[in-house]
Amino acid sequence: MANSAPASVWRNPIHFLAFGLGSGAAPKAPGTFGTLAAVPIYLWLLQDLTNIEYFVMLVVTSLVGFYLCGKTSKDLGVHDHSGIVWDEFVGYWITMWLAPAGWEYIALGFVLFRLFDILKPWPISWIDKNVHGGFGIMVDDILAGAMSLVVLQALAHFVF
Repeated sequence: MANSAPASVWRNPIHFLAFGLGSGAAPKAPGTFGTLAAVPIYLWLLQDLTNIEYFVMLVVTSLVGFYLCGKTSKDLGVHDHSGIVWDEFVGYWITMWLAPAGWEYIALGFVLFRLFDILKPWPISWIDKNVHGGFGIMVDDILAGAMSLVVLQALAHFVF
């Protein structure tokens, strides 16, 4: 099914942010494109933050996301429109918290997050179906990011 992004994505700053700076308007795989758009932000703005600064950024972007995603979803009259990808931004950034430097970890974090987000193992699948509003849109990706973070850290410390 093709993603149909409303025109408000380009006019309304809240929708623009919820649609991941427009990346969620991709006609196919908007979640993947949203996660891809999160990568350069991580590279250019986030990877050099201290652990505390990074954690504060995660808290702030999550709280902002509850509002952005909830407001956009309500405005569009669709729960979790496929183009709303701010949650993918935050989920990927959670995955990358404390990650070792290097492109291999950036790519591995991307793959892990996309797998957890797409496959939605329990309890992500339950949350996705039963928790609504901006909190519901965000929390399944927050959990997918947390699971990806654990796997990435385990691989970094025990495999690579």
